[in-house]
Amino acid sequence: QLQLSQSLSCHPTCRMSISSGDSDEGKSSENGAIFFKTGVQNQSEENRVLRQLRRTKSVTQAEQITEVERKARLSQPDKPIHKPRDSLLSWSSGFNSYEGFVNLGLLVLMLGGIRLFLENVLKYGVRINPLSWLLWMKHEHETDFYYHTPLFLLAANIHVVFAYHLEHLLAKDKIRGNIEFYVHAAHLGILLFIPVVILGIWTHMFSLLGRTVICIIYTILFLKLWSYAQVNHWCRSEKSWRKKVSRRRSFSFRKAQDHAINEEECDETTALNLTQYPDNLTLGDLYYFLAAPTLCYELNFPRSQRIRIRFLLRRMLEVIVISNILLAMFQQWIIPSVKNSFKAFSDLDYMRCAERLLKLAIPNHILWLSWFYLCFHSFLNTLAELLYFADRDFYQDWWNAKDVGTFWRLWNLPVHKWAVRHIFVPMMTMKYSKTSASVAVFILSAALHEYLVSIPLHMYKIGVFLGMMVQVPLVYISTKVEAKFGPRLGNLIVWASLILGQPLGIMVYYHDYMVKTLDPNILGL
Repeated sequence: QLQLSQSLSCHPTCRMSISSGDSDEGKSSENGAIFFKTGVQNQSEENRVLRQLRRTKSVTQAEQITEVERKARLSQPDKPIHKPRDSLLSWSSGFNSYEGFVNLGLLVLMLGGIRLFLENVLKYGVRINPLSWLLWMKHEHETDFYYHTPLFLLAANIHVVFAYHLEHLLAKDKIRGNIEFYVHAAHLGILLFIPVVILGIWTHMFSLLGRTVICIIYTILFLKLWSYAQVNHWCRSEKSWRKKVSRRRSFSFRKAQDHAINEEECDETTALNLTQYPDNLTLGDLYYFLAAPTLCYELNFPRSQRIRIRFLLRRMLEVIVISNILLAMFQQWIIPSVKNSFKAFSDLDYMRCAERLLKLAIPNHILWLSWFYLCFHSFLNTLAELLYFADRDFYQDWWNAKDVGTFWRLWNLPVHKWAVRHIFVPMMTMKYSKTSASVAVFILSAALHEYLVSIPLHMYKIGVFLGMMVQVPLVYISTKVEAKFGPRLGNLIVWASLILGQPLGIMVYYHDYMVKTLDPNILGL
């Protein structure tokens, strides 16, 4: 109480109120009201000081004990060993080394996987048979393997040659104005539409694997030819602009100076052996781009100096081994789980459906992670090494993404770079808002994902499209959560969306496909 009274008496507001009370005893009612208001303020100030005094008695933080008290305790003959500190698992401790818990999580995950594998083997037996996957390449009632899929893929060269000759005509100004845009748009539209027609009419001539490969190859070709056409258009525009500028200038000292600078730039380009437009318009250059592990065309790709034999052999071995592991996991783990979910989906037993979907989530996610490593690390690095392609930035640390938007920017860099370069930036240049450009990117991505699933399965739904479009509000929600609760919770949302989101939706599509066909021989069952 003495400390409290001293604190209150030393406070300037308290001194003002006391002096004000002493000096205003004989004044009017207006001054009395002011004094009453000041007294209320003094009461709240007194409560604040009381709370502050209570907090000063807390010993949960090390910095609340003064250095003088620490030295005084150490000078005592009892040899003290205690000092103010927090427990390690308290947020205020500042401890952040949890490698042991990470190892524990990996061990628990491994033991859980082994238990599920043993349960699967005891229940279904060993179902792994690599020879049964050959049935994917032929009709279930025929003995000859399909040759239609390779022929269809070879026919894609027609589009490549057409794009090559079209660029030559554009370089020679044989086609001008808006006709260029309409011709390119029609060509790219036909490129995507041909598999829809052919695979829809002559379905029996192509296996499921063949239809899937055709759609993937034609989608990649669509994105690459889009980039090839747009980059050459940029080069033509730059060349045309320089010609117009040079015509407007008179023969003056400034023009001579600019001409000297251009000659110097040309000399540097020649010394570096850089290809200039339209010298890049060759079939060799175009086919190198189509084979390279990138979707964005450039006139001069960065090249490596040599092929690293050991690195190449390791990546090729990974492609072979992981491919067989994926097929084995699909045979042993995914197919039985999908078959067991037929009755639950048919009866609309929601609890049973939820149990089946959750049971599919873990093996499906392990399959997806293995596929990611196989595709974006092993396979793309194999291609890059064989083609002397030096840019190996195929992915970033998406597993540390603090929100869903960061994940989409990091996990598939070839597609992300293409979308930013050929859709997002051009739309921003045309004065569209950032939100409109982002939504346009998601719409195109959702449409292509739906194309890759619906066309091979002949199930024309919009489930994958809607699943992709749900990512737009999920990006906003995860960003807000990360800003308010920290990156850890945002990263949990990313992993939850990966485990229970789009991969699970794709499994539902395949489940519906199996319900539709009801022919187990196609999978070698």
